Amino acid sequence: MCLTDGPWRKSSYSGRNSNCVEVARFRKSSYSAASSNDCVEVAELPQGAAMRDSKHPALGHITFPAVEWNAFLADVKADKI
Repeated sequence: MCLTDGPWRKSSYSGRNSNCVEVARFRKSSYSAASSNDCVEVAELPQGAAMRDSKHPALGHITFPAVEWNAFLADVKADKI
């Protein structure tokens, strides 16, 4: 899955000379404990979602097409997982 159409935002540390850093808007689950890093972060994309480990965000992410992501969320909400 291509991330070029994702929800990117420009870093506040970017300069005006077009040398900028853009990052996806990953968010941590509201069910995560404040004192724990044992969780994942998710970035919602137009065509699905990207997920990464909160403890090691620089190691990359995995992406899921919308159909698979929505099925996963439905199973979580139904306590099937």
